[in-house]
Order: sequence, then structure tokens, then C-alpha cells
Amino acid sequence: MEKDIEFCHCATVHEDEIEKVRRLIPEAETLSDLAELFKVFGDSTRIKILCVLFETEMCVCDIAALLIMTQSAISHQLRVLKNARLVKYRREGKVVYYSLDDQHVKQIFDQGLTHIKELR
Repeated sequence: MEKDIEFCHCATVHEDEIEKVRRLIPEAETLSDLAELFKVFGDSTRIKILCVLFETEMCVCDIAALLIMTQSAISHQLRVLKNARLVKYRREGKVVYYSLDDQHVKQIFDQGLTHIKELR
């Protein structure tokens, strides 16, 4: 059985608090961009790829072999991660190596993981 949602039973609107918070929260466009970023983290294949890249840079074929997936599927997910600026790549001859774009990616991931572990 679901727990009942608590409702406020007062009719007083706290205008001072509303105004203070309105000035502090980011603009709608920024919040929309943040929501899009979190959507990128909403795919388990992309999460697995990020876990791999936390350890070392890797090429598409090695990531595909490690995750037992096709190179095409990995390439598609890497493109999504690259467009979100979560991963970057470098070319060495014919081989393209992927790595994290910066340490913020690991921090975002670690915060989410910490939260999940607290729930268990």
C-alpha cells in the first residue's frame, strides 16, 4: 500500500520565501540542459561505458569486446556521450581512443552511486 502524500493545510503563501528561492534557482534553460544531461546517464549501456573509461582510455573495439556488444552499438552510445561532453577522443593512426572529458563526469557518477548505496 502506498503511503499517503502529506498536504499543506494552511492558506498562507510565504511571498518572501518564494521570492528568495525564485532568485536563487537557475534559469529554465539551464534546468532544461541539466535534465538533458541526466537523461544521458539514464541508459545502462552508457553507464557501463563510463565505468570502463573511469579505469582507462579505450578504443571502440576493446569496449565492445569487454561489454560483449557490437562496435556499432558502442559507437552509437559513445556519440551520445561525446555530444553531451562526457567523453572525448583522440586519434592515434587508425585507432580512436575514448576517455572521460574531465573529472566532473566521475564526480557526477560517484554522487549518484553514493546515493544508490545509501538506499540499500
